[in-house]
Amino acid sequence: MAALLETMCNPTAALARGAVRALLAAALICCGGAIAADDDLYRAQTVVTGQGEPNRVIGFGACLEDVLIKLSGQPMLAGDRRLAGYKSRATEFVSSFDYHDQYAGKPHHDEQGTRDRPYDLTVAFDQAKVDGILARLGLRPWRAQRPTIGVFVEMLHGPKDYIVTSDGTQSDLQRDALAAAAGKRGMRYVLPDTAALARAGVTAAGLLKMTPAQLGPIVAPQGDAATLVGQLVWDDNDLGWATQWRMAWRGKDYKWQFRGVTFDEAFRRGIGGAAQVLSGNGDPGRSK
Repeated sequence: MAALLETMCNPTAALARGAVRALLAAALICCGGAIAADDDLYRAQTVVTGQGEPNRVIGFGACLEDVLIKLSGQPMLAGDRRLAGYKSRATEFVSSFDYHDQYAGKPHHDEQGTRDRPYDLTVAFDQAKVDGILARLGLRPWRAQRPTIGVFVEMLHGPKDYIVTSDGTQSDLQRDALAAAAGKRGMRYVLPDTAALARAGVTAAGLLKMTPAQLGPIVAPQGDAATLVGQLVWDDNDLGWATQWRMAWRGKDYKWQFRGVTFDEAFRRGIGGAAQVLSGNGDPGRSK
């Protein structure tokens, strides 16, 4: 059985990479199909400098955008001009917030007396007010149980060619990025483990030749997961990753691609595109 990784809606940038790796190294983490609670769907986190109001207001706006995307499943809201007015007065929609000092328990650096420390700002928004914003944008909350996504990704960087797995040491950074992306978009996912890929005869070079239907049973023997297949290829000219994603859902195939991005952004767009499909918000390959 493939090792299972499940992340849910709160985009906890505060999770230490080491803690994420420890979680992934655990034998098997099984889930019972739990979904994000409503209060988590209306909560987001960002990093701000200090606890002053100007930076806090900016943080509120960034968190509001993340919540609107996570709650609706529509990643195309990112950077949408229609959000500008709402973000500028995001304070009106906040129900609570708190800070966590990233340097808590650590001594101040010599030069830190003249500058503020970084804080994780966690913001919860009023549900009725956020639902109202979505309605005015022509969207609605996606509160149905969200399918688990079986994720298969090939990383090709020069001579290095491998699949991101739940237990491979060379996948550490990609697993962290995937966990952050899934948390930000309120999605659950599962990665294959090395042994499961070997038993199925799946290799990095042959991954894109396989269909989502062939790959899905490797991570979800009961067929209860959507399958997302991707490839990230490093491009020296773009100084970024050329990325392609595909998935099949309810009898239809979806494909989307982009280039010149970090692998963190590549995973955000991959998971975001899957959320767009699963939430019924259209084809990410046709979105602008």
